[in-house]
Amino acid sequence: MKINVLTIFPGLFESFLSETLIKRAIKSEKFEVNLIDIREYALDKHHTTDDTPYGGGPGMVMKVEPIFNALQKIKKGEGKKTVILSPRGRQFSQSVVEEYAKLEELTLICGRYEGVDQRVVDNLADEELSIGPYVMSGGEVPSMVVIEAVSRYLPGVLGNEESLKEETFSLNKVGNWKLEIGNSQEYPQYTRPPEFNGWKVPEVLLSGNHEDIRKWRESRVK
Repeated sequence: MKINVLTIFPGLFESFLSETLIKRAIKSEKFEVNLIDIREYALDKHHTTDDTPYGGGPGMVMKVEPIFNALQKIKKGEGKKTVILSPRGRQFSQSVVEEYAKLEELTLICGRYEGVDQRVVDNLADEELSIGPYVMSGGEVPSMVVIEAVSRYLPGVLGNEESLKEETFSLNKVGNWKLEIGNSQEYPQYTRPPEFNGWKVPEVLLSGNHEDIRKWRESRVK
């Protein structure tokens, strides 16, 4: 299995990938982790990957173009999935772990700042994934959680497949572990440019009408 990670902080993964079972599994080619620095695919000399949000608001939003450009290096197809780590995504669970472990290739997009341009979610990712009902500074640590959990279900990584059976059995004994936690109350975010690859920012966010923007955002909260 190959896991691609799109991030603006690839250095955060150095220690994680060079220790314990992860290190041994990568060295023995049980699976591969490919770190992709989003900044290398930015369009300006300053390697800018974020901009102010349309419609106003605090913080910065990650731009669509660098992520789009980085994803062009990754082939799509059957057995492959692109996931963006997000607090409003599908809840990460044991069933998701086992689902992902069956893939040929998994691509994880790590957001930062106030979020990622919604056009990434709508047009470039297959789904959003959340590791829990709380806010973190970015998707790097959540992506490590996904890698850690999924890698254990790949053939030969643990070296003792019986332990996986015991863990799954223990989960079933405790219960279905269903948590009624809902999704994070966040609205879609967009930043410059207003149109990219035919994907447009909603007109209301360009209107300058703060009341209309407020109503639109409230209507889009998941």
